[in-house]
Amino acid sequence: MEGIDQEKLQRAKKQIADEKGWYTHLFIYLVINICLQLFYFGLFDDGRITSHMPWWVHFTTPFFWGIGLLGHWFKVFKKVGSIKFYKDWEARKIKQFMEEEEEDFSHVIKRRGSKK
Repeated sequence: MEGIDQEKLQRAKKQIADEKGWYTHLFIYLVINICLQLFYFGLFDDGRITSHMPWWVHFTTPFFWGIGLLGHWFKVFKKVGSIKFYKDWEARKIKQFMEEEEEDFSHVIKRRGSKK
């Protein structure tokens, strides 16, 4: 019983660490993109560099980084991703190997029984 409680505790700690990681990712995303937008609008260089940039440059970093942030959110909060897939796959493979081994073992028993 205590092993189960330890396992639950470890999963809870991992979930908390994952959530903290996502919120840190969000905070960094906001800070960096706010600074980038201020730079693009010429706050730091009076427009000497940024006035030559096309309009779409302002949106590339927030857009593509935002896709990554959304993926991170799904992984942490929606439990979408490899963890569930691999656990299900692992359980299916274990069951398959156990059934194959049982089948092989039953064939060996039948052969020994027929030799007597």
